Amino acid sequence: MLKRTVIGTTAAAVAVAGAVTWTVSTESTARTSAAVGPGHGRVHARALQDMPSAASSKGRTAGLPAAATEPFSLVGVTWNRPREELRGTVRLRTRDARTGRWSGWHALEPQLADAPDEGGRGGTNGLWVGPSNGVEVRVAGQGRRLPDGLRVDLIDPDRATPAKPRAAGPDAGTGMKLVAATTPLTAPKPAIVARSGWGADESLVRNPPTYDSSVKAAFVHHTDTGNSYTCAESAAVIRSVFLYHVKSQGWDDIGYNFLVDKCGTIFEGRAGGAERPVHGAHTYGFNTDTTGIAVLGTYTAANDATTPGVAPTKASLDGVAKIAAWKLGLTGIDPTAKTTLTSAAPDGTGGKYPFGQEVVFNTISGHRDGFATACPGVQLYNALPSVRTAAKQITVPALAATVTGATASGGRYYTKSTATLNWTPSEGATYTVAVDGKMAATGASSATVTLAPGTHTVQVHATFADGTTSSSPAFTIVADTTRPAVSSMNLVLRKGTVNSTAVPLSLVWKATDNAALTSVKATSPSAKTFAPTTTSWATSAKLSATTPWSLTATDAAGNTGTGAISRYVGGISEGAARRTGTWKLTTTKSYYGGRGLYSGSKGASASWTFTGRAAGLIFKRASYLGAVHVYVDGTKIGTLDTRSSTTAYRQLTWGRTWSTSGKHTIKIVVAGTPGRPKVGIDGLIYLR
Repeated sequence: MLKRTVIGTTAAAVAVAGAVTWTVSTESTARTSAAVGPGHGRVHARALQDMPSAASSKGRTAGLPAAATEPFSLVGVTWNRPREELRGTVRLRTRDARTGRWSGWHALEPQLADAPDEGGRGGTNGLWVGPSNGVEVRVAGQGRRLPDGLRVDLIDPDRATPAKPRAAGPDAGTGMKLVAATTPLTAPKPAIVARSGWGADESLVRNPPTYDSSVKAAFVHHTDTGNSYTCAESAAVIRSVFLYHVKSQGWDDIGYNFLVDKCGTIFEGRAGGAERPVHGAHTYGFNTDTTGIAVLGTYTAANDATTPGVAPTKASLDGVAKIAAWKLGLTGIDPTAKTTLTSAAPDGTGGKYPFGQEVVFNTISGHRDGFATACPGVQLYNALPSVRTAAKQITVPALAATVTGATASGGRYYTKSTATLNWTPSEGATYTVAVDGKMAATGASSATVTLAPGTHTVQVHATFADGTTSSSPAFTIVADTTRPAVSSMNLVLRKGTVNSTAVPLSLVWKATDNAALTSVKATSPSAKTFAPTTTSWATSAKLSATTPWSLTATDAAGNTGTGAISRYVGGISEGAARRTGTWKLTTTKSYYGGRGLYSGSKGASASWTFTGRAAGLIFKRASYLGAVHVYVDGTKIGTLDTRSSTTAYRQLTWGRTWSTSGKHTIKIVVAGTPGRPKVGIDGLIYLR
């Protein structure tokens, strides 16, 4: 255990059988150092000296001029008597060990020692500043005197890598057998990094742990060490807090039972066994039958004048919920309930409530609920209701349920009117089904609800014999009676090979639904199923025939809508065209009808007049064939090159579509392409 010996106005540090004997007088400026062991860190302390007070100050001022120091990463100011209040301000700045730059001034909060074990020292919060090697301190009093024994404590967590983190077992780091909980677990045990995982030096623990009879409440804290740490530094921060509590403030061990970092990692705090009701040192007057959970960081208001904080991360809140649910569940405590605790703070020692007063707390409370402090900071304190809710869901697992009579799609369910909720019942439980928060049905293992058109939230609620409740996930169910619409159906010609039984076409359409379209199916002239986002079908139709085309669209609720059109596909041969210039006949079965026309005479023309809503030109294509100019109803619309790297016959190469059926004339004029003036025509296809 630690022993203190005053040696005049000097300071001494003597290692004795693994312990450390040292002290600093109230007026000494000497340096002291206490090694903690390889990889476990060390503590350096420098006494503060009287300094000239500012002209506007009416109190004493103490401090330490800017000075080089031993390496450290966490810093705090302490004094002799743990119950003595420091009336004034504590400010310091530090020098970055990597860049040599001095930081701005930081304000530390003087705190009454609401949590220490017997003995110890008073102190401010410890501030994590990262690797540093210089410090300057100013303590300005508001009264005639400052506490005796003022010093700045510099905590070096050491750069050595701690033992590989592992989940804490029943006796992690304690070396003792644990007693099994008498109440069945009501929440799963989360992964917990053992004390060895963050590098606790067990030789520094002053006294063995003591135990309470149960855990009736969890008090949530913030370490108030600042927010500049990374999650990779969490173990070093906790090691520093441990050293500050034990070496600087004289506590038996780290005060908190558990700690959670901004990434949600849970660490075992005070030794004695994570499963056991270890008596902590975290909430003065209410350490009995409670557990202390501290979130690494500062969570005061963002606009706090002295120590602005940040909002806690969701991961850290989830971590608090997990460890609180499990720890309270070991003794069957509901994390959303109330509990009565009796103040054990002797009158006059700084407790918030008189000794012996019974106080009602939430089973998950903030430090400020039990002690006069801003801890855990307003931003973390305001998040505690959501922590309780999350812990409750962990403690009482969500009721499993399924939905039948409705179609699942995109995370929702769809029905025309009814849906059935199904679950596995528990003995003695009663079940209700709520629609939009209002009870709509009851049942033993299932219940059917009738829904008005629209979107609804449907949930199963269970009430157990002991009065506890549980709920299934909330299902979103859409009641839909509106049919899908199929519109803008049309048939257009597409490029491809024409023969007597198949003219290449595309059926296009638009299918819409007010809720969720699931499929579009063609029922004529053949059956085919499409994805709901499909808007066209590459198909074909017989020549010289009228073909009906029909589609059926279906939504997730089972409603259907249809669309239909009919189109006649006709053809006019090349021989029926009105021609000018020189054209020659060619006969081969490769041409449509066994006949084709070709011309190499520039300016030769061929035209077809028809009544329809779409038309397409059929050509022979080859590497030696050239271009034609295309005219529609007397207007030139462009030039079409019939050249192709491979020879192909009966190629529907160009097409035009109109919104309605009408009389039109399509004309081609041989362009006389240099080196390949010849073109071959095989007729025209039209739709009406």
